[in-house]
Amino acid sequence: MTVKWGLIGASTIAKEWVIGAIRATGGEVVSVMSSNPERGRTYAEENGIARSVSSLEEAVSDPDIDAVYISTTNELHRDQAIAAARAGKHVLCEKPLALTLDDAHAMAAAGREAGVVMATNHHLRNADTHRAMRAAIEAGKIGRALSARVFHAVYLPPHLQGWRIDKPQSGGGVILDITVHDADTLRFVLGDDPVEVSAMSQEGGMGKEGLEDAVMGVMRFRSGVIAQFHDGFTTKFAGTGFEVHGTEGSLIARDVMTQRAVGTVTLRTADGEEQLQLGNRNLYERALEAFHAAIAGKGQPSATIEDGIWSLATGLATLEAARSGRAVKIEPGL
Repeated sequence: MTVKWGLIGASTIAKEWVIGAIRATGGEVVSVMSSNPERGRTYAEENGIARSVSSLEEAVSDPDIDAVYISTTNELHRDQAIAAARAGKHVLCEKPLALTLDDAHAMAAAGREAGVVMATNHHLRNADTHRAMRAAIEAGKIGRALSARVFHAVYLPPHLQGWRIDKPQSGGGVILDITVHDADTLRFVLGDDPVEVSAMSQEGGMGKEGLEDAVMGVMRFRSGVIAQFHDGFTTKFAGTGFEVHGTEGSLIARDVMTQRAVGTVTLRTADGEEQLQLGNRNLYERALEAFHAAIAGKGQPSATIEDGIWSLATGLATLEAARSGRAVKIEPGL
């Protein structure tokens, strides 16, 4: 079965990553929705998409479409996902799923009621680097995990700034854009859930309208693991990394918080250092392959909608922690 897709949002991420991944895993992109008809037509022509539409109703009522990929601004996700699910379309939605937990739960409920697959596009858990780290921890290579550190402070290029730095109503700011990825990747690698977070945010000159453009904080997990994170839009030269430290060893990963299939993972123990063997699978192709399989009744998406609710809950708790100056419990309501 060829899964036929409609894009809801003529986005950069779809153009750069998701359209290619859909096609590489046997799917077909048949339409794109943009609220700007001219932009939609141009986008369709540039990306080899047969047609463009300018309304949500047109997008989800199309009988040729089996699934939709939602990559609009965050405040639009809820209504678009619910409309798609009610129209019988499977849904892959960008993170954060919504701006409130109630909205995210409403999306999940609509998917369950309609019997469609709903997933979150958390790409980092699909990286061979993070999968190798998870496998090493599960195999006991570092003993009992005690702590972790995530360095995900990058420079947001001008063509991606826009609403991310100047629209609070769209869920702009670094926490709902990047910290949610940290939360999901930590959950995946550790096989554990965060329960509490403390944080301090910064306005370093890129963020506008009171939006934070950097944040540092610490999460506590159910097992007692504590994880430090540093996220930013303003950091040009830092590089990214992910470390997990245990009673018998450490995993040191570099250049891994990225959309590209790159990076290294070093296992450091009493026996010395070992470079873990890694593949170079495209992260989005792995996500789309799992999504297509889930539609066929074989397994589940790599990041479910419940995973997206967990990361949203963590992001919202981080926002509250930074605002209030106190530790905040993470309560996804699942």
